[in-house]
Amino acid sequence: MKAFQFQNLLRIGTVAAALALSGMAAQAMPGGGHGRHGGGPGAMAASGPFGGFGGHMLELVNATDAQRSQIKNIFQAARKDLSGQREAGAKLHQQLAALYAAPNIDAAAIESLRQQMSAQHEAASKRMSQASIEAARVLTPEQRAKIAEVAKKRQARMAERAEHRR
Repeated sequence: MKAFQFQNLLRIGTVAAALALSGMAAQAMPGGGHGRHGGGPGAMAASGPFGGFGGHMLELVNATDAQRSQIKNIFQAARKDLSGQREAGAKLHQQLAALYAAPNIDAAAIESLRQQMSAQHEAASKRMSQASIEAARVLTPEQRAKIAEVAKKRQARMAERAEHRR
């Protein structure tokens, strides 16, 4: 029975660590980590509908080459600022996995790591939010309104799909 509980606890800890790491990695990428699509729910989460400045969104609003270049530079700078956080985050997750694999669970140490990971995630989120704000300022009010309209329609489609899955 104890071995079974330990395996479950280890699985839960590993899944939690993987989810936290993937969330941090997504936050450190332009467009919320949605690759070539440049949008999606992660892109619109904390930073609003202007988090997803991928090529697709910029095409939809007929962004000029100058706007595209400025926005690309903004997110490259943010990525560069956050590049060191990825390695630090990976180390925190390795430490967390080791704590869950230890013969005795040290709740205080796990909580301390959770707080460090949370602070790191908050810093990455704040930096990407700042980049999104800078990028939004590059676009015209009309372009931003078009992005907001597309984001609203996308959210409605996602909500409808989620309802169908239930």
